[in-house]
Amino acid sequence: MAFLLPKLTTPPCRSPLKPQLAPPSHGGGRLHGFGSAQAAAPIHLNLPLLLSGSQQEAPTAKSAETRNRGASSGGGGGDPRRSDFYLNLGTAVRTLRDDLPAVFVREPNYDIYREDITFVDPLNTFHGIDNYKTIFWALRFHGRLLFSEIGLDISRIWQLTENSIVVRWELWGTPRVPWESYGCFSGTSRYKVDRNGKIYEHKVDNLALDFPRPVAKVGRIADLVVAAYPPSPNPTFWNVVGTDDRCSWTKLYRAVLETVERGGDVPTGICIEGLLTCS
Repeated sequence: MAFLLPKLTTPPCRSPLKPQLAPPSHGGGRLHGFGSAQAAAPIHLNLPLLLSGSQQEAPTAKSAETRNRGASSGGGGGDPRRSDFYLNLGTAVRTLRDDLPAVFVREPNYDIYREDITFVDPLNTFHGIDNYKTIFWALRFHGRLLFSEIGLDISRIWQLTENSIVVRWELWGTPRVPWESYGCFSGTSRYKVDRNGKIYEHKVDNLALDFPRPVAKVGRIADLVVAAYPPSPNPTFWNVVGTDDRCSWTKLYRAVLETVERGGDVPTGICIEGLLTCS
C-alpha cells in the first residue's frame, strides 16, 4: 500500500496561460514533473504580468461602454426634434408637388397642415382646417361646373428659407360660355412651416392674369400711367371696382367664397370685400 501512494499523488492544476507565459527552453528538453520547482517557477514569475494585463483591459472596456452609452443617448445622432422637422418638411414638399396639379380632380392630403392653418389671398383670410378643406372642395365642384377644361401646373417649387416653401404655379382653363376663350393666370403660393415641419399658413400672391379682357373704358391719365408702368415686376391684378359678372373666373372666385361662408364650421366675421375680375 505504501508503494502505491506515490503513484496516486494528484498533480497541481496548470494555468491555461502557462504555455504562453513560460520562458523558452534553451536546451530543447521537456519539463519533468508537474510539482517540480522548474514547472512552478513560471507561474510565480508571470503573476505580475497577469495582474497588469487585467488592469489594462478594464479601462479599455470602460471606455468602449462610455462610447456606446454616448451614442445611444443621441450625442452623435443630433437632436431628434430636428430630425422630425426635416422629415415632415420633405413630406410636405413631396405632397404639395403631387397634390397641387390634381387640385381639380381629387382631394389633397391634409396631414401636412396644422388644424389652425390660415389661408390668405389679396382680398380675404380664412382660418381653420375645415375652411381650408371647403376651399378645395369648392374649387373642384365649381371649377368643373364653370369650365370644360381646367387645371393647374407647377412651374417651380423651392425652399426660400428654412421655414418656408414657395410654389410658382399657373392656372388655366376653358370656360363653358361661348363669349370667353381659353385663359390662364399665374401666381405664387407661400407656405410657412412651424418647428415640427407642419404648414400653418398658406398665402397666395403675385397673381398675373393672361386671358382676353374687355375693351378698357376711357379713364384718367393717372390710371393709364399705372396700367402702362406697374409698380412691381410681379403685379397682382385684383380690382374691386367695376366687376364684370360675365367673367367665368370671377364667378369661380365668388362661388368659392360663398361656399366657405355657408359652411357649418365657418367662424363669424368673414367679410367678402372684393372679387377677382377680368378687367
